[in-house]
Amino acid sequence: MQLDTILKTALEMDSSDIHLVAGHPPMCRVQTVMTPMDFPEITPEAARAMVEHMAPPEQLKTFDKIKDADFSYEVKDAGRFRVNAHSQRGVIGIALRSIKTQVPALKSLNLPEVISRLTYLPRGLILVTGDTGSGKTTTLAAMIDAMNRRYQKHIITLEDPVEYLLNSEKSCIEQRELGQDTPSFASGLRHVLRQDPDIILVGEMRDLETTAAAITAAETGHLVLSTLHTVNASHTVERIIDMYPADQQNQIRSMLANTLQAVISQTLFKRIDKPGMVPATEVMLCTPAVRNLIREDRSFEIPNVIETNRGLGMQTLDNAIAELYFNGMISREDAIAQAAYPEKLERQLAA
Repeated sequence: MQLDTILKTALEMDSSDIHLVAGHPPMCRVQTVMTPMDFPEITPEAARAMVEHMAPPEQLKTFDKIKDADFSYEVKDAGRFRVNAHSQRGVIGIALRSIKTQVPALKSLNLPEVISRLTYLPRGLILVTGDTGSGKTTTLAAMIDAMNRRYQKHIITLEDPVEYLLNSEKSCIEQRELGQDTPSFASGLRHVLRQDPDIILVGEMRDLETTAAAITAAETGHLVLSTLHTVNASHTVERIIDMYPADQQNQIRSMLANTLQAVISQTLFKRIDKPGMVPATEVMLCTPAVRNLIREDRSFEIPNVIETNRGLGMQTLDNAIAELYFNGMISREDAIAQAAYPEKLERQLAA
């Protein structure tokens, strides 16, 4: 099928994403830039055939019912992809995200050293946040892989879909995929505590039921890792609290203050020193001061605590961006454009 040829070509171009839309030629994203590919326009019939070829039966039924479906697809001897099939203007569109087959080592990701230390925690909740495509899944996979190589534990992941394939080393790893192995994150979490886990990875805390179950799992002595689409630590805390009804928010502040261990917020930048991408990473560790701010509904003060506790390994997003700029990795324009406080960072870069 021409589909596999398109995907192999995209991988040769070092693409992160491939877009196949009926009525248009294939396009791919290379170093953040949408790039045309040298293939003919995709017909509606070809787009439908591609979905039928890639999607498992249950996901194909879902697509036919609601015009949206998520699943994974593998091209033999090439690579794996996270796939979303959808409808737009009455025709099929397919978005594929390339998944690296080899889980990268944490030390290779240009992340702060404190993130490696977090993999030694026995319990609690660790959140990796950021926009879509900011590298959250890669960071989590690298953290799980580090624990897998160190500990003899039972690790269960709930993913939508499974991206990195994790091989059991010292630990026993089970990877459950939404749609194929469990109907939802919330359903998977309701049953996971009866499966004797030590470490639980939840692909995304996307609703109240999933969030409540993840916090409960962390409260009961498990190490839980998950993601949110938030840009920094204070917004992450606020997002979780705001998921709950007003009359439950004081209780959840107390529970979150007790269970949250760290928030890692990532933003990816295009490198200027060599081809590739590099993350700027905000890190909040739940010190007693941070826990008090969460309990007392003063999350707006969290950036100040992060700024004044750099010696513990914490850092704000803007400080991480400034470090990348001064190390010659990213451009001044990109640094300022993605800063939390652009005017303040501009003065810092000019100093």
